[in-house]
Amino acid sequence: MTNSLAVRITAGVGFLAVAFGAFGAHGLKDLLAQNQTAAIWEKAVLYHFIHTVVLLLLALRQPLARGAWASFLVGIVIFSGSLYVLAITGMKWLGAITPLGGVTLLIGWAWLALAGWREPRGL
Repeated sequence: MTNSLAVRITAGVGFLAVAFGAFGAHGLKDLLAQNQTAAIWEKAVLYHFIHTVVLLLLALRQPLARGAWASFLVGIVIFSGSLYVLAITGMKWLGAITPLGGVTLLIGWAWLALAGWREPRGL
């Protein structure tokens, strides 16, 4: 994985964060209100955005911290993705998948902490 590819993927992930945020606020407003899941959608978008910024910071760094970057990407897909689908469909069993995404995000943060500890100059 090159930094250039990581930046391009991150740009796509960021694009989706904006699109999903806008779509939830406008296109899905009535459905989310009917399902009483607007807060779930908003939580998915919040975590999607926050971790997209982290992806970008990592993608711009030389050398690319591949493990942490991949953990955050997978975490976004599983955590936010399961919440997006849950909010739209109301399928509560998806809530059992969401923590796996949360754990993956935690792994990304732990990876950064350990990398910073091992290398005094930072990642």
